[in-house]
Amino acid sequence: MFRVGDDFEKIQASRPEFKRDVPVTFSQPPNPSWKQGEGANDGGESLKKNHVEIDPYEEGRPAASNYKLLISGMVPRPIALISTKSKDGKTTNLAPFSYANVINHDPPLFTVGFVGSLDKAKDTLKNLAETEECVINIISEHFVEAANATAINAPYGSSEWEVSGLTQAPSTVVQAARVKESILAIEGKLVETKEFESRSTPGKKSGVLAIIEGVRFWVRDDAINEDKSIVDLKVLKPISRLGGISYGRTTDAIEIPRPQF
Repeated sequence: MFRVGDDFEKIQASRPEFKRDVPVTFSQPPNPSWKQGEGANDGGESLKKNHVEIDPYEEGRPAASNYKLLISGMVPRPIALISTKSKDGKTTNLAPFSYANVINHDPPLFTVGFVGSLDKAKDTLKNLAETEECVINIISEHFVEAANATAINAPYGSSEWEVSGLTQAPSTVVQAARVKESILAIEGKLVETKEFESRSTPGKKSGVLAIIEGVRFWVRDDAINEDKSIVDLKVLKPISRLGGISYGRTTDAIEIPRPQF
C-alpha cells in the first residue's frame, strides 16, 4: 500500500499496466462440497491465530487511527459519486463518498456518511441539505481517474465537472445533472439527516448521515436486461474503495445459493 513520503511515480511506473479487457469470471467457491455445520473452509487454520482487542476510545488513541483501521478493514466499499446543485442554481458540485450504500428497495433508500457538521457543511452536504436533491452515480473502470479527480479540495463554487472532464446529462426529477459516463445513476431526494457527536472531542459534531430516496434510475442500455431488473456486472465493471488511496476492481466472482431450512 502506498504511504505518504514514498516516491509514488516511481512505484507506479514499476507496476504492470492496467488490462482493460480483463473479463468478469465466475469460479467455484473455496469448498464446493461444504455442508451445514462444517464452519470455516481453511481446516481450522484461522482458529490458531490470536486477535488484538482495540478500544476505539482508549486514552491517547486519536480518531484518525479509527479512520485508518475502518477504511482499510471495511472493504471493498461502494462509492457514491454525488452530483449536486446549489440552491441558487449558480454552482454545481461533484464528489465521491465511500461511506455509502443501499439499505432498502421499497422505497429505494441509500445512506451517505459525511465527515463534519451541518453547520460547517462542505460543498456536497451543503447543497444536499439546502436543495434536498442529488444524483448518485456509480463509478466504473472507464472513468476512475476522472472520478478520483473530483475529490480535489477545491473551494466552494468551483466546479469539479471541469476538473474531471466528465459530462453532465439532464435529470428528470432533480435539478442536479447525471454523469453521462456513469452506467448506473440514481436521482435522489433527501429523506432526512442525522448529526453525530465526537467521542474524542465532546460537544463537537463530527459526522452527518444522510438518507436519500431514489426517485429515478438511469442504466445504460447495454447493461440492463429486457425487464429492466438486472444490471450486467460484466458491463458495469464497478470500482470500489479500499484503504489509503487504493481502489478495487470486480473481476472475480463466486456464486453460492442461499440455504433453505
